[in-house]
Amino acid sequence: MTSQASNARPQATPKVAAGALFVDEQERMMLVRPTYKSHWDIPGGYVEEGESPLSACGREIYEELGLRVAIGALLTVDWAPRPDEGDKMLFVFDGGTLTDDQLAAVAFRDGEIAEWSFVEDHQLDDLTIPRLARRLRASMQARKQARTAYLEEGVLPVTD
Repeated sequence: MTSQASNARPQATPKVAAGALFVDEQERMMLVRPTYKSHWDIPGGYVEEGESPLSACGREIYEELGLRVAIGALLTVDWAPRPDEGDKMLFVFDGGTLTDDQLAAVAFRDGEIAEWSFVEDHQLDDLTIPRLARRLRASMQARKQARTAYLEEGVLPVTD
């Protein structure tokens, strides 16, 4: 007798990451320049074992920026497998608008971040990689529409 388990296909075991999309009063996005990457990114990082994406987002914001902030609604979930890194699920939460006091309190606690800046949409292609630029544009759109979007490689999938 053959067990169904022996015929089962391998299940995905994606790496999971979470980050926050912060904006300023002009609706520009906050990007950070990690010391270990060649491109800019949003604050955030990998989810640890037993940790939820929302908890990881808050933890990473504190570790990278020294800020304890209320993380808002989920904006996007992006299925973004990479041949060199494996399957990934990336959660982007609404970080809201940072106040002048919060910005003055930013401290790079863990040494992973070299600097931060607020950028406009048209600057994304020069500062980051294409799949992240797509994800951030979709996240900004979801924020403006007060909804959550499912993405694949930073794009809303077309379904029949």
